[in-house]
Amino acid sequence: MFAQTPQAALEANANKRIELAQQNLDRVRELVEMGALARIKLTEAQQNLGDAQDDAILARTLYGDLPAKDWTEQMAQEGLAAAERRVQREQERVEQTRQLVDQGFIAQSALAPLQQELTTRQIKLDLARLQARQLNSVASLAKLEESIVQSEEAARSAQSDLVPDGMEHFEGNGQFQEARDLKPIEMAFEQKFDRELPISADGETSLHRALGLDHRGRVDVAVAPNTPEGIWLRDYLKSRDIPYYAFTHAMPGKATGAHIHIGPGSTRLSQAD
Repeated sequence: MFAQTPQAALEANANKRIELAQQNLDRVRELVEMGALARIKLTEAQQNLGDAQDDAILARTLYGDLPAKDWTEQMAQEGLAAAERRVQREQERVEQTRQLVDQGFIAQSALAPLQQELTTRQIKLDLARLQARQLNSVASLAKLEESIVQSEEAARSAQSDLVPDGMEHFEGNGQFQEARDLKPIEMAFEQKFDRELPISADGETSLHRALGLDHRGRVDVAVAPNTPEGIWLRDYLKSRDIPYYAFTHAMPGKATGAHIHIGPGSTRLSQAD
């Protein structure tokens, strides 16, 4: 009990009241059925149980201590409905008692505490409506702030995925074995984008020889690094520690256009074995 939060203690107390009110209703029902109590006592016991149940609803909604982000309009509606039922129930008690007074069964003074309680419940209902509006406003603001933060984080994440104007190099483990690594890349790309991996150069080509580059054991893919396909491919290669170069545009002596070069950098033919 000492470890309970104020919210948990409030809800536990409300639930205990429900349990006691239910036990009392069961006892009263038995006595009424036996003829030992007037039927009006059963109505009173049912009203008391209803009050306890609505108190529990109020404890977890309008009277609760929930974080603003967890608050919902449905909770506001549930809390207001509970507060309204408490007023209606007390109005019924006042009317029932007034009838007994008019019939001469009880004194006029019996009405005073009930009318005072009715006034209290009406005030609490007005406060509940104000509380609901405030909580809805705070929750809306909290959700707006959260969405702004999420948008900013998404923007930063998207920005971090982009290759700056020029070239990105990922060293990885320094190795790319085409016979082992290329097929899984092709299959994963086709499954993701429903088209074949657009390979523009597989191993040595006349273009690379003209550029003086040894492109053996390397693969060029004709996707721009900052497109969805390019971002996915770079992430895929990084996750498998496969080296690559990503070019956003043509670069003299390195690239004739935007593409992703899979494998270690091409060596100069004069250095090739």
